[in-house]
Amino acid sequence: MIEALFFRVGKPFYALWELTCAVGEFFIFQARLTVLSFAPPYRFGLMIKQIEVIGVDSLIVIAMTAVFSGLVMSIQLYQAFHHFGAEEMMGYAIFVSIGRELGPVFTALMIISRAASAMAAEIGTMRVTEQIDAIEVLSVDSRAYLLVPRVLASMIALPLLTVIFITIANIGAYILATQALGVNPNAYMRSIYNFSKLGDFIPSLIKSLVFGWLIGSIATYIGYRTKGGAKGVGLATTSAVVSASVALFLANYFLSSIFLLLDW
Repeated sequence: MIEALFFRVGKPFYALWELTCAVGEFFIFQARLTVLSFAPPYRFGLMIKQIEVIGVDSLIVIAMTAVFSGLVMSIQLYQAFHHFGAEEMMGYAIFVSIGRELGPVFTALMIISRAASAMAAEIGTMRVTEQIDAIEVLSVDSRAYLLVPRVLASMIALPLLTVIFITIANIGAYILATQALGVNPNAYMRSIYNFSKLGDFIPSLIKSLVFGWLIGSIATYIGYRTKGGAKGVGLATTSAVVSASVALFLANYFLSSIFLLLDW
């Protein structure tokens, strides 16, 4: 009875301790990876290949998500603004909400579901089939060869994809608002010109850069530490998607809070 009581009381604290240790190990690993990023040889070919896999191959899903996100935003904000007769302000509201929040977050979620899972599965398979061990035997640092190009490619590809998402989503919202909902096109664009500024995009680009680092780092870290054969690869893939998604929303909250304090 006493043992069961201590077990139940201590279990949450033990879980918290394990989580703290895991987070600490992750950041120590990433610190070493950062050092390797600046050490030669520089594998630009591998990085460009990963940019193609992460960025170019994701263009279709990003474009489709952007179009329908813009259409939904246009419908929902029209319903809200129509009650106050302020439809002419829709343009700025949609522009800011997509540019500052929906663009980087939705783009990152699509990359997590498509590219992060693939990275974790690929590297995890290489680990359980001892391909990574073979690379180490050849006196090649497997972290610099396999992980660094993927992390850097994620940091480069995500901001570019975010810009594409924001552009397509705003075009879709504009077309629906002006052609189907009857919003005045001049008033729609005037609200954007009068109230938006170039600085509105700075938080979005910073967020997408951080999100790219998180996605690449978490996916490659979990894949690199995979064990347990085929079952372990499946668990690693699931863990990478879940962990990257949770980290994404946590980072988004803290970055948004910082931008609010800085009045960005």
